Amino acid sequence: MYAQQLRSKIVIQSLTSTRDEIGQPINEWQDVATVWANIRHLSGTETIKADAPTSTVRASIRIRYRTDVNAGMRVLHGETVYNIAAVMPDEEGRKFVDLVAEVVS
Repeated sequence: MYAQQLRSKIVIQSLTSTRDEIGQPINEWQDVATVWANIRHLSGTETIKADAPTSTVRASIRIRYRTDVNAGMRVLHGETVYNIAAVMPDEEGRKFVDLVAEVVS
């Protein structure tokens, strides 16, 4: 993988649970890593759910190989938020990881 292919700077976040001063659980997103990525939008659909139009954009986000990313995390790219649905690592060459993601709208 060549560096010029990774043009987008992203932040990978995981959901953590903490407690406030009275013991109530608080879920918040915590930064795991800031990395360079190649983001490719694969498809988009628009449907009507509960009498309101909704759109779904699927993307593939390629980053350098790492083992600390899993489904359930999210990616921030500027103002766009992507939920990671699946992680597909390159187990043979260990050069990259493809993140299957959906845009949160």
